[in-house]
Amino acid sequence: MAKRTIVAMPGDGIGKVVLQEAIRVLEAAGFDANYVNGDIGWEFWCKEGNPLPERTLKLLEEHKIGLFGAITSKPKEEAANELDPSLRDKGFTYASPIVGLRQYFNLDICVRPCKSYKGNPLNFIRRGADGGIEEPMVDVVIFRQNTEGLYGGVEWSNPPDQVYEALRTHKKFVQNFGNVPKEEISVSTRIFTKKATERILRAAFEYAQKYGYKSVTLCEKPNVIRETSGMMYRLAKEIQKKDFPNIPLYNTNIDAQMMWLTKNPETYDVIVAGNMFGDIASDGFAGLIGGLGFACSAQFSADGIAVFEPTHGSAPKYADYPVSIVNPMAMIESAVMMLEYIGEMEIATKIRKAIAAVIAEGKVKTYDMMKMTGKPDVIEKGAATTQQMADAVIARL
Repeated sequence: MAKRTIVAMPGDGIGKVVLQEAIRVLEAAGFDANYVNGDIGWEFWCKEGNPLPERTLKLLEEHKIGLFGAITSKPKEEAANELDPSLRDKGFTYASPIVGLRQYFNLDICVRPCKSYKGNPLNFIRRGADGGIEEPMVDVVIFRQNTEGLYGGVEWSNPPDQVYEALRTHKKFVQNFGNVPKEEISVSTRIFTKKATERILRAAFEYAQKYGYKSVTLCEKPNVIRETSGMMYRLAKEIQKKDFPNIPLYNTNIDAQMMWLTKNPETYDVIVAGNMFGDIASDGFAGLIGGLGFACSAQFSADGIAVFEPTHGSAPKYADYPVSIVNPMAMIESAVMMLEYIGEMEIATKIRKAIAAVIAEGKVKTYDMMKMTGKPDVIEKGAATTQQMADAVIARL
């Protein structure tokens, strides 16, 4: 049987380091694959004017599965200033390549598990009713609509006349912004479609049913954002009533959810939300299980393209350290999600058990797990390097 080919897209900063360590763990666990490099990120923006080259899109179209590290994004003016001088003033505009990847392949389903590992010193704790310390185990899976909403990219500053006149047909716009000069207005749209909204909702319910989660919670703001959040809530109720009557559906507003996640996070199971609110909720819950060093994710299209990535950024200052100190667990966990997706359950389970054993033992910890500030000297103070953390997992395998 031919080896599976994985498109490895290191990207920028620490993405290059953590992806390399995740592949080492995969190989040590017995996963046999070919890895082809996919160019993506700031380097290719600067020298080509395109952070997501066509050649990388073709690789993903061919091989279907991608492992992604991290990318650097900068504001419009900074991006323009770092472009190669030969490419300036030629109409190139920077856009996040990971957002572009999601939209190009319609990677509309984003799954972000947030699960505690016993023994992790960064786990959320609280004071109980008797005054003692409680450590609730969190096991929440966030389903985030990945291509629409506020991240859809439909926005303007000093909007064109036809857009401005269309906005003026809405009485609320005239009432609240009618006296503001057009050139002082910036507009970002929040567009939801019925098809994509139904797909993320159904995916959340199906996951809960398949893996035995007890409930699905919609985390939006339908009492204020009445059209988009309102549509999502209405469709959620219809889908639950028709196809998943045994799975309770709850509704929380995003602001209230941020309060409740630190009061009783163990009561939540599967949470589903639009793009922005799903992003916020997943980072919030990630903070309860150790932070972005433990936050993994997967994103899928309807036609079989899948990309797996940690949710942390590229942290370029850490990439410049003589020895890498960042926690590779989020990248390793993302690779495990890939294994589960392609049916390599035995290897996935083996790696998860190894991770759990390393964390429970507590002898090898990166600087974040030791609650240190991320400076080069943390290694001298006993923190593990990125490679040492991966080595510990490999030793447990």
